[in-house]
Amino acid sequence: MEREVGPERDLRRLVVPELGRLVETGDPWEPYRLLDAAGTRIEPVAVYLKDLMAADSPATTLRSYGHDLLRWWRFLWALGLEWDRAGREDARDFMLWMQLADKPVRRHWRHQATVADGKVPTPRIASDKPAPGTPNPITGKPTIGTKYAASTRAHCETVLRAFYDFHLDNNTGSLLVNPFPLDRSRRRGRPHAHHNPMEEFKHERTGRYRPKVPERIPRRIPDDKYTEVFAGLRSHRDRALLAFWIATGARASELLTSTQRDAIPGEQVIGVIRKGTRDYQQLPATRDAFVWLRLYQEDAWRKGVLRGNQGLRS
Repeated sequence: MEREVGPERDLRRLVVPELGRLVETGDPWEPYRLLDAAGTRIEPVAVYLKDLMAADSPATTLRSYGHDLLRWWRFLWALGLEWDRAGREDARDFMLWMQLADKPVRRHWRHQATVADGKVPTPRIASDKPAPGTPNPITGKPTIGTKYAASTRAHCETVLRAFYDFHLDNNTGSLLVNPFPLDRSRRRGRPHAHHNPMEEFKHERTGRYRPKVPERIPRRIPDDKYTEVFAGLRSHRDRALLAFWIATGARASELLTSTQRDAIPGEQVIGVIRKGTRDYQQLPATRDAFVWLRLYQEDAWRKGVLRGNQGLRS
């Protein structure tokens, strides 16, 4: 029996209102909570985030997944659909909407604070900032564009496919199929069945609506610009942070986990807690970074900071 094909949606005129929100609770048992327009917790998302926590996912992962699920829920609300009644044509339209629609424009927090205080916001003066989506002339990194980036769409597709797989395994609601299926040509057969052992593994099982993400170029900054930024810093702590960041390649949030005992100048290594695995790892650094760290510690000790607790996060 053939399935009746309904009329195509006019996605050009579809308005997706910014209903609901993802809130940070401060509760370690539920760091983030997804709420609908009435402020009620969305239970399918809460159960899924709880399962991620049990799998030792950090709170930053829950926040990232929560934003993707909020975007999908807003799309469902705009269509008047329940989450467990969505079909593959709905997932197709959602990924197409993310590809072609403009991102919502959000006001900067400074502008919001000014309006809340009853002040007239100062008009922005045109600057030499590159146009949205164009590469930065100094670093080569693309600026934020008006459309959803391919990496954002790919991450969203992966999150939603895993979300529906989880609820299919648990027989939640009236869910029958995953709206976000695997690629037609790759969902059958054993993964990596024809892999060449001399080559790296590739993602052979990808989503049907997952976009192709271009390879990122390494971030760079010219030496003269680095010198300019370094000369503009006003404290030894900032100079030490920048020197360690350049030398180790660690994230700024990872460097802020270091304390005094984690910096070992004799071995020229500094210990940090990695973001994804939460493992403690010692990273090699340069001699100059430890010199700036020592200068910062001496200044802090002269101001009365106790020895033994001084680190980059202090």
